[in-house]
Amino acid sequence: MRAALIAAARSLFIEKGYAETTTPDIVEAAGVTRGALYHHFQDKKALFAAVVADEARKVSEEIETASAASATARQAILDGTRAYFDSLAVPGRTRLLLLEGPAVLGSTAMRQVDERYSEASLKQGLKELLAVGGKAPDLLDAYTGLLAAAFDRAALAIEAGGNREDYERAIAALIDGISVK
Repeated sequence: MRAALIAAARSLFIEKGYAETTTPDIVEAAGVTRGALYHHFQDKKALFAAVVADEARKVSEEIETASAASATARQAILDGTRAYFDSLAVPGRTRLLLLEGPAVLGSTAMRQVDERYSEASLKQGLKELLAVGGKAPDLLDAYTGLLAAAFDRAALAIEAGGNREDYERAIAALIDGISVK
C-alpha cells in the first residue's frame, strides 16, 4: 500500500506539481482510503519527502552501478556524471529533485537527502582523485559541494535544452582541474 501511494503521488506531483496535488487526488489514484494514506504518512509533505527520497535512491543506485567497474577515480566520476545525467532524464525526476524538492522541503532537508544517497560516493571518488594527484584533501568538502552543485545546474540546463555533451566536457575539465597538482 505504501508503494502504491508513493507511485500515485509521484505521477501526480510530476503532472500537477506539489501545490496543485491534493490528498484526495492521491488516494483516488492509489485506490486506497485517506485513512490508509495517513496510516503510512503524517501528511502530504511527508509523502512528498518519501517520493523525493525514493527518486534520490534510484539515482544513486544508477550512479553506483555505472561507476562500479571504472578503472580510475577520474573515470568513475565521469561515468557517474553520465549516469547522473541519464538518470535525471527520466521524466519528472529533475522537477522532483531539483525544482520542487528544494521548494517544498527546503534546502536543509534536500541536503540531508543528498548526504544520505549520493554525497558520500562523490566525496570518496574525489578523495581518491586527490590522492592520485598527490593533493591534500583539505578542500574535499568544498570540492564535493561545488561539484554536486555543478551537476545539478548542468542537469537543469540540459533539461532546458542545453547541449549535454558540452556539460559533460565541462565537468571533465572541472575534474581535471581538481586533480592537477
